Amino acid sequence: MDTNARVTPGASSTRRVRVWDLPVRLFHWLAVLLVALAYVSQRMNWMQLHVRAGETLLALVLFRLLWGCFGSETARFGHFVATPAAAWRHLRHLARREPDVQVGHNAAGGWMVLVLLALLLVETLSGLYDNNDIADEGPLSEIVPAAVANAIAAIHAWGWDLLAAAVVLHVCAIAVYALVKRHNLLGPMVTGAKRLPAAVRAPQRASLWLAALLLACSALATVLLATYL
Repeated sequence: MDTNARVTPGASSTRRVRVWDLPVRLFHWLAVLLVALAYVSQRMNWMQLHVRAGETLLALVLFRLLWGCFGSETARFGHFVATPAAAWRHLRHLARREPDVQVGHNAAGGWMVLVLLALLLVETLSGLYDNNDIADEGPLSEIVPAAVANAIAAIHAWGWDLLAAAVVLHVCAIAVYALVKRHNLLGPMVTGAKRLPAAVRAPQRASLWLAALLLACSALATVLLATYL
């Protein structure tokens, strides 16, 4: 679906609209912290800390996937995942300076979110298996052929390089939007709100109790994966 807001760019009356809920913002910044921690701990050979950071990140990614299905309006994949054609049309006008009237992710940004989530999921799952295989902890690691185990280890190594490249691209995109289009993408991810035309409807928000339940389910799934993978 086309996620571009259907409002008049020249609207003079604006109001403060909460576009990002607390779970989305916490996920975003905790993911940033945990990815940095995973990198530092790997470089310093603090493998226990590295594993714990990866497990925590996996629980958060699983939660974000669930929140993308059952969470607040702007967090849902159905709200921000546009067609590739819509994303391309958006990128064609990247150099055009215009008011920011977007509620949630734009058409191209939605695909960036999907790429980052996919890479995080692959990296954390492959890392979990890789650790269990080396430490001889996971029951499933005993029955996987050596060639498959080696392939998973290679995916984990290459996955980190792809994730790092995607993160750099994401940061560069934020900078381009700030410098070229004068759109502040970081501010709303901190405060949750941005100024939009008064005609824009505030997105619906899901219950924090639901977020807590989905996070608990994600944590349980991570424990099970860490035990049996």
